[in-house]
Amino acid sequence: MDPVFAFLDNPLMLLALGAIAVVLFGERLPEVARSIGKNLMELKKGVGGLHDEIRSAIDSAVSTTTTTATSTSDYERPADREEATAPKFEPPKMSQPPTPGP
Repeated sequence: MDPVFAFLDNPLMLLALGAIAVVLFGERLPEVARSIGKNLMELKKGVGGLHDEIRSAIDSAVSTTTTTATSTSDYERPADREEATAPKFEPPKMSQPPTPGP
């Protein structure tokens, strides 16, 4: 659950919140709750529509990018490249063994 609404897990807090709502709104409480519910549903629909638009834009951009990349004639295939090689490591040769100190 979201940390902002974590206090709603406690039944005592829900009861306190309900009591505050009754005191503030009284007889209009059903009307206010209905209004809040409608607004939340509209918000969810709007966010869902926005999410769908973004997803379709991403999908169309990805499909045009892959189509463009595969149809480009400047594309160099991996088989056409030279294989990279590194020089072989050879340890340094010592001309004479080290002499002990004085």
